[in-house]
Amino acid sequence: MNAVIIFCALSLLLIVGKLLRVAIPVFQKLYLPSSVIGGTVGLILCSCFSNHIPPEIINGIKKLPGFLINVVFAALFLGAAIPKVKEVLKISFPQFCLGQILAWGQYVIGLTLACFIFSPVFKLPHAFGNLLEIGFQGGHGTVGGMTDVFNTFKWEDGIALGFTVATCGMIVGIVVGMALINWALKKGHIKEVKTFDERQKFEQQGIYPENARPSAGLQTVFCDSIDSLAFHIALIGLSILLGFTILKTLQFGEISLFPEAKTRIFAGFPLFPLCMIGGVILQIFLCRIKQDSLVCKEQMQRLSGASLDFLVVSAVTTIQLKVVLNNLIPLLILVIAGTAFCIAVVVFVAPRLLKNAWFEKAIADFGQATGVTATGLMLLRTVDPENKTEAAACFGYKQLLHEPFMGGGLWTALALTLVFTIGWLPVLIFSIFMLVVWSIIAAVIMKRA
Repeated sequence: MNAVIIFCALSLLLIVGKLLRVAIPVFQKLYLPSSVIGGTVGLILCSCFSNHIPPEIINGIKKLPGFLINVVFAALFLGAAIPKVKEVLKISFPQFCLGQILAWGQYVIGLTLACFIFSPVFKLPHAFGNLLEIGFQGGHGTVGGMTDVFNTFKWEDGIALGFTVATCGMIVGIVVGMALINWALKKGHIKEVKTFDERQKFEQQGIYPENARPSAGLQTVFCDSIDSLAFHIALIGLSILLGFTILKTLQFGEISLFPEAKTRIFAGFPLFPLCMIGGVILQIFLCRIKQDSLVCKEQMQRLSGASLDFLVVSAVTTIQLKVVLNNLIPLLILVIAGTAFCIAVVVFVAPRLLKNAWFEKAIADFGQATGVTATGLMLLRTVDPENKTEAAACFGYKQLLHEPFMGGGLWTALALTLVFTIGWLPVLIFSIFMLVVWSIIAAVIMKRA
């Protein structure tokens, strides 16, 4: 019965969020996702009527993000053609370099603030510094996927704080991103901009007209054998199983090789980045046996998108306001510092590094580095609505290289565990080293251009 109540409640919040976005112009102008609006409504209701909501309902909702992020990451590369690394690097390496600078810079800023200010002054754990990259680059899904890590190392408050940073990051990505677009328009860096007022009513409301609705995917198998959607869901489940097998193998191997070690890195390692690897393995296998045509990329995108919407609405709904208010000052400092760094990279580094269509490429990275990939694509669509530049292709290829490691990838997951196990200093030193390396690479690219 609890599962029914949770599903119905979250479905209602998503519908309410969509209706509010259609009805209230300010939500449309801010391009706020319905999941964030609905989640905020849920947060208000849970805060006002907390005494009347059974704890098992709230706990059930809290568990959803940790599961749904596995679905999102498992579907990431299923149905997608996996190009050769050489081709990807040729097209997108400068943008990949920009993405690495943004990601490693967030670690340097976050850990520096946490270790030298937040920890001694506000008595916060050093892992507070990881929340900048986890929340900005990774978003709600990554925070949800880290739930077991926070619980394993007994910092449950990190979950609420991480969701808060992710929510702030999504709003920053949209609001500050649009401000940067207006700045670039005035400076003459871009011309193909479709402003909010120039959009048609259905575009503002986010509703496709009846005669222009795109396909959500193709059925690849006959329904009398298995429903096509069920088949695609099963492939996602198989990818998650592969990821789970990898995780258990790593945990078993660590115990077997180092039986007397007091620190277990993989004991609290999250599952979701390994689900992505499971998806890649399955996609490569399907390509090898020449059955990859059975997987529809569009269906996978819809399943991933649906999971992400339910993930965000459940994550925002269960944010603990008391924890947020108790840590409001360090949260504000962290978010403001991270935002200022991202703006500086876009304004000062991107035009020298990216050259052709530099702003179109940079604004997509800004959206992804503060919000999520969807935010980056939304900002890119605003400045290049008809894909007249190479920005979309560069951003897409760059994500193939970037996402396996940063923004919810392997390093994002490993870095948090390392701060809890071996300490903050080695992680900070390594982050500084990587930031310097990518800065040097960027300087070389700028000199050759």
